[in-house]
Amino acid sequence: MKAMILAAGKGTRVRPITYTIPKPLIPILHKPVMEFLVDLLKQHNFTEIMVNVSHLAKEIESYFHDGQRFGVQIAYSFEGTIREDGELEGQALGSAGGMRRIQDFYPFFDDTFVVLCGDALIDLDLTAAVKWHKEKGSLATIVTKSVPRDEVSSYGVVVTDENGRVQAFQEKPTVEEALSTNINTGIYIFEPEVLNYIPSGQEYDIGGDLFPKLVEMGAPFYAIPMDFQWVDIGKVPDYWQAIRSVLMGEVNNVPIPGHQVAPGIYTGINVAVNWDKVDITGPVYIGGMTKIEDGAKITGPATIGRNCHICSGAHIDNSVIFEYSRIASNVTLTDKLVFGRYCVDKDGATIDVQAASLDWLITDTRQPIENITKKSSLAAKFVAQVFESEETPISIG
Repeated sequence: MKAMILAAGKGTRVRPITYTIPKPLIPILHKPVMEFLVDLLKQHNFTEIMVNVSHLAKEIESYFHDGQRFGVQIAYSFEGTIREDGELEGQALGSAGGMRRIQDFYPFFDDTFVVLCGDALIDLDLTAAVKWHKEKGSLATIVTKSVPRDEVSSYGVVVTDENGRVQAFQEKPTVEEALSTNINTGIYIFEPEVLNYIPSGQEYDIGGDLFPKLVEMGAPFYAIPMDFQWVDIGKVPDYWQAIRSVLMGEVNNVPIPGHQVAPGIYTGINVAVNWDKVDITGPVYIGGMTKIEDGAKITGPATIGRNCHICSGAHIDNSVIFEYSRIASNVTLTDKLVFGRYCVDKDGATIDVQAASLDWLITDTRQPIENITKKSSLAAKFVAQVFESEETPISIG
């Protein structure tokens, strides 16, 4: 069977990660979120997968190639142009426009097919969903999930009649205005005929353009509410929560990698640490070839990427540290995500440590330590003012 993964978006709500990593490759403890989707599709016998790409397309194609090592076949539809300097410039066509572009190239979608947004961890029974879709004689089906009423304002709400036929949509309604608690999960089942209602060569969205058109036409368009785990990583706070949930063992089919060296503490290979001289409280994952100096403290849930260096006296508390990060001595990171030169809090507020001349606090481990500018008393005083902390230790929290 055939499927499509939507992977052309810029992922602006997950910046700064998506400056250099396309959203489908955002890692959940070193495994890209899209790889979990490929695994799910294969499990339900969807072995021909089309992926539309645009922003950082090369990275996605380089990782998945033709899909052979994942036991599926993958092909790509690039949306954009090549600039005069030879660099690719993405120009996404929207989720529905991307589907139509593939079909215009050659009729790939010739039977019932599934479309998944490439930014969520799901454990959905796709086989059951497709069976329901066919039994309904549906042209298009949205898989929905019920959320607590006080959370509806964060999602697109789907309104149906008693038979499940879609009547209307509400985009992030207030709790008082919401006509339903069933939300759009970005999981769709289509018949090929739906493509006849998508214009060629222009930007067109599934939720914003195609679905309202199907409702207006009175097409056989349904929503199926299903009970399944859906972990969205659409925004930085969502990603933060996803990592925490995995570390806490709350996400199905997503094990913590590495090996357990103590209760709740997992590591990759060749981690340099004297366990008797550090204070580590799980759940914590530490990537391979990472060094934890004596006197460092890590309080979970937290994850330290591969090839990192946590210096003596540093305290990592409820934080996500990406690979090749060096955290200086006496720095406390509380509720932070460290990605390259950026330090992000759990609400998405970002500090560019290089632009703020704070790059002696958080540096790249590939940079020789002797090349790092030593902090001056003036710089330490500035940090204390910015982060409302004492000069020693330096708290970024």
